[in-house]
Amino acid sequence: MKSELQFLGAAETVTGSRFLLSAGRRRYLVDCGLFQGGRRLRDLNWEPFSAPPETLDAVLITHAHIDHVGWLPRLVRQGYRGPAYATHATAALMEILLPDAAYLQEQDAAFANKKGYSRHKPALPLYTAKDAERALESVRTVAFNQTLSIDGTDVTWRPAGHILGSAMLEVQLDGRRLVFSGDLGRYDNEIMKPPEQVGEADVLLVESTYGDRLHAEGSIDATLTQAVAHVIEREGVLLIPAFAVGRTQQVLYHLRRLQERGSIPDLPVFVDSPMAVDASEIYCRYGDDHNLDVNLVMDDEACPLRCRDTHFVREVEESKRLNRMRGPAIIISASGMCTGGRIKHHLKWRLPDPRNAVLFVGYQAQGTRGRQLADGSKQVRIHGQQLKVGASVFKVDALSAHADRSELLRWLEGFDPRPEQTFVIHGEPHASQDLAQSLQHRGWGNVQVPKLRASFELL
Repeated sequence: MKSELQFLGAAETVTGSRFLLSAGRRRYLVDCGLFQGGRRLRDLNWEPFSAPPETLDAVLITHAHIDHVGWLPRLVRQGYRGPAYATHATAALMEILLPDAAYLQEQDAAFANKKGYSRHKPALPLYTAKDAERALESVRTVAFNQTLSIDGTDVTWRPAGHILGSAMLEVQLDGRRLVFSGDLGRYDNEIMKPPEQVGEADVLLVESTYGDRLHAEGSIDATLTQAVAHVIEREGVLLIPAFAVGRTQQVLYHLRRLQERGSIPDLPVFVDSPMAVDASEIYCRYGDDHNLDVNLVMDDEACPLRCRDTHFVREVEESKRLNRMRGPAIIISASGMCTGGRIKHHLKWRLPDPRNAVLFVGYQAQGTRGRQLADGSKQVRIHGQQLKVGASVFKVDALSAHADRSELLRWLEGFDPRPEQTFVIHGEPHASQDLAQSLQHRGWGNVQVPKLRASFELL
């Protein structure tokens, strides 16, 4: 039976992970992610699904990051009524991520209408809280390393080590074994366990976010200490844009460790993201997925996922008060690429002031506000207003939850025999091409970097 794979996202870009797998009348969507970045990418979120949504048999989720799951409410809005399968921890994270994403969509539309800077009159949200609620009703949970049979197609979720609940998928379809890497974690992450090795695949889809480069050697301690010292000396505020799931918990862990060593003082640390607060509690609930003490309790002062003077901010008014706060202090807020959420408001208030600083602790995709700042832009636009950048900008790659080039190759070398077809995805073009060429130089055959919307018949 003819089987086909169509790349509806995460092709020639990092975000918007969506892969349509078809075999006869069976159709499965692997991941249902939101495109993030510049307007060209964001506009893709408004396009209708490439097939009637009601013809899908299932959505198979690798993990809970918005660029892998954040389009599910939109798919439901367009008519999808089938199940969405995910690991237990991923499902728990989706319960906080999807309503928050819907809230941000609605708030951004309302703010655009209030300020009149949208191209559309009126500005509308991509989806609503009701859509997110219906999407969550479709979620069905699966355990790691247990096989689920869907109409004769067997799917197994293997630990990927990227964030809590993250998985790679093994799909047995008509005698073929397909492996979707999802986002692969690191081998020396102090919080997450390393990715599990998968030794065999006929068809492989592998991510390439860091396919062309290595993470900086050494620890993050020096950069964190430098950034904190900068705002202490100037009595400023250090802004740390961080994804609520995974990255915020890493930042808290490393700040606490520096405090324990006496490398930085016990500055007040504000976690200004209700979602990050909830996500941290979920990390405590699913202790078997990571390397930390499984008896974590977030309100315990000894918990390594909180600093000595930690304030978890939920209410909007409390968040607004932070903009009037004098330093030195640290604010950790989402989103990690500064594309939405409360961090935009903090940047709007703090960027022009040279007493302040911004510390980037993760990958910044092309076209995002975070990428502009990380690349040294002297002006950025927020809420339709052009702002001068007076604050200092620091960057550290060591906190990345993505495998770098050497770690990707380490995982890939575990395949024996090598796959008949390999697709390099989830990376900017130069990163994907570089990893593909590396595999070809190592004797891998039939390695391709697919273009967006491209379709391939499975051999």
